[in-house]
Amino acid sequence: MERFKKSRVLQVNVLYLALGLLLFFLGSIVQSKEIYSGLLITEYIIILLPNLIYLKLTGIPLKQSLRLNKISLKQAWYIIWITIFSYPVAIFLNTLVITILSFFGEMVPSSVPIPENLGLYFLSIFIIALSPGICEEIMFRGTIMNAYEDIGKKKAILFSAILFGLFHLNLQNFAGPTFLGLIFGIIVYKTNSIYSSILGHTLNNGLAMTIGYFGMKAQSQAIDVPAYEIPYQTQMLILLAVLSIFAICSLIILIKLIKRLPKGEEGIQQDIQPRETNTLHYIPIIGIIILFIIINIK
Repeated sequence: MERFKKSRVLQVNVLYLALGLLLFFLGSIVQSKEIYSGLLITEYIIILLPNLIYLKLTGIPLKQSLRLNKISLKQAWYIIWITIFSYPVAIFLNTLVITILSFFGEMVPSSVPIPENLGLYFLSIFIIALSPGICEEIMFRGTIMNAYEDIGKKKAILFSAILFGLFHLNLQNFAGPTFLGLIFGIIVYKTNSIYSSILGHTLNNGLAMTIGYFGMKAQSQAIDVPAYEIPYQTQMLILLAVLSIFAICSLIILIKLIKRLPKGEEGIQQDIQPRETNTLHYIPIIGIIILFIIINIK
């Protein structure tokens, strides 16, 4: 068992590659047949189950590896506001990428379904907000970030965030999740609890669903009025300019909120002595990067 614990970076990278391939091939198939049941299979069978099996095999107690420590109401309150002010920054970053890409080709709309009625809205909150909040956080701020601590906690936050962004397999939706991954990693270490990122991730996705749902209802009820046709790129540039103002203001508030976020009962543990890693340990990541590039070029 001790030998199993020595090469954890390589192990989680292999796991990451395997789940990335499963996500692309099996996940896309089940989601194409029926999106909601497909997403449930993706989150709980493709993502959560293999991670729990891996963590069990390491012999490290789940409470320790996943930081299953309670958070206080005060911490939860701060995390809610941190997530709210992270959202405009993430949207700005995604919009920036989409605006740049729009000059090179037609943008493919998001495959995430916007609920059409109240029943589907609450179903979406469970499937698209809560389920990824639990399953993906156990993978990225649990399995992966815990293993990457072997090379230092700052690198663990950074690498887990980048891998989180890549796992979406969508260049249009890479920058925002990567930024959110950084924020989630920071609050997990500060509170010493994965419940922090689960709360933040669930709330972020819930905000997206809520804005999408009520935005679509408002659009369907709007009265058509004559308007000048504005080129798509010009619309994106105007939207980007407006979002940049919100993003800058939000980022300033966000930094202050993170600094004031109360530490967990055990505080932030000292970095362990970083272990040496071999360049070969990162080869599985190259596989996902190649898959990412192929999908987005296509």
